[in-house]
Amino acid sequence: METTNLLIDIKDRIQVITLHRPESLNALNKETLSELSSQLDEAQQNTDIRCIILTGSGQKAFVAGADIKEFADYGQKEGREMALSGQKNVFDKIENLSKPVIAAINGFALGGGLELAMACHIRYAADSAKLGLPETTLGLIPGYGGTQRLPALVGKGLAMEMILSAKMITAQRAKEIGLVNAVFPQTELLEKTMALASIITKNSPQAIQEAIKVINSAGTTNGYQNEIEAFGRLFDSTDKKEGVTAFLEKRKPAF
Repeated sequence: METTNLLIDIKDRIQVITLHRPESLNALNKETLSELSSQLDEAQQNTDIRCIILTGSGQKAFVAGADIKEFADYGQKEGREMALSGQKNVFDKIENLSKPVIAAINGFALGGGLELAMACHIRYAADSAKLGLPETTLGLIPGYGGTQRLPALVGKGLAMEMILSAKMITAQRAKEIGLVNAVFPQTELLEKTMALASIITKNSPQAIQEAIKVINSAGTTNGYQNEIEAFGRLFDSTDKKEGVTAFLEKRKPAF
């Protein structure tokens, strides 16, 4: 598909989606979210894509937040619709995608930008990145899942501190509290993210899909049961047959 605010590259079963609005530090507007939603749908259906990397254009920002100019005059109805549409069509879609999505946080990840990164399954960050949820300085709260995903990642106390104070934290601090998985020099970030994605693409897509669903249900009343059922289902999968056969034949599986 043709995109205005996204750059798309596919290589070795890895799709790199670069948010490209450098004039506004890659801020999220309606058009960008719509393009991203459509691109995720295409990636979900494309069997040549095994893993997705989400990053920002340039070295300053991953995503600096939602485009404030676009919602400055919104009232309650428009604000609610903005949150509902964004969560349903992009943020929840990323979290529940059957293919892993890795955020390569190359710079500022603020507000909706940090929420976008938190919706991803894995987060790598440049050592120069800064992360935060500054919505309370605007008289708002996070509206794209930030109040739910941040406590799940770092705990309630730290989430309260970050959201109520609106202060930014460094990439290293984000790693210390479990908000990002690893931190690398800016020049190595995409290379390291691609390396992880490459490892993932060699594993069973069927098992990865089930793992994402079950991990997402962790902490719910059905979490353990979901694991049991998924584990059982995979015993009838073609990937399990290939994986076990390859192991017994002392060769690499061809998933």
